[in-house]
Amino acid sequence: MDLFDVKGKSVVVTGAGRGIGKAVSDLFASRGSTVARLDSQAGESILQCDVTDEKAVERAFAKIGKLDILVNNAGIAVRKNSLEITREEWDRVMAVNVTGLFMCSRAAARSMKRHGGGAIVNLASIMGFSGGLFPNPAYQASKGAVVNLTRALALEFAEFSIRVNAVAPTFVRTDLTTPIFSNPEVLKKVMQHTPLGVLPEVQDIAAAILFLASPAARCITGVTLPVDSGYLAR
Repeated sequence: MDLFDVKGKSVVVTGAGRGIGKAVSDLFASRGSTVARLDSQAGESILQCDVTDEKAVERAFAKIGKLDILVNNAGIAVRKNSLEITREEWDRVMAVNVTGLFMCSRAAARSMKRHGGGAIVNLASIMGFSGGLFPNPAYQASKGAVVNLTRALALEFAEFSIRVNAVAPTFVRTDLTTPIFSNPEVLKKVMQHTPLGVLPEVQDIAAAILFLASPAARCITGVTLPVDSGYLAR
């Protein structure tokens, strides 16, 4: 189990107030890491930070100081088709899911470079590899960008001993997916595309992130790991 040891590591998790971000933060904390929880909404033990605000990101990372692991979890979705989504909604999705992820990764890499390396794990999605089951072009485009940005940053940061990977979850029960899980017909369609017949919980995503951030994955970089119960194997 030493391969998965993250005790004493300094960890930042964005979008940590709920869902996958909270599960990731709780898991790392339970394993002995010091976790800085960032979210757009302030709360108990949460540092407020809008990842789309470059100066706010720089202030937050400067306050945190030495950093070993960054989990870029912050993300949003606007489930409208291409004919209905507004330019403002499109820009907002891209700002949070792509630009915010980039700015946090850059801030983290500057710290990691000074301290001998680290690991960055991004939240992509199966929609980064797939056109999806439902019209959601802004989200799908943003997660496709995350997949390739993960590769690009992995190559760029490798010389600093910084690994960059991502996980690509399928549909997971969170506040973001409430409209899907609360609609029996929609959920039935999702399950028809889930070969294992069971969808992951937030803890399953957190476990995959822990693996990619741990010494067990020391030679893995530039990879996006699906946690999808077989969705992409179809």
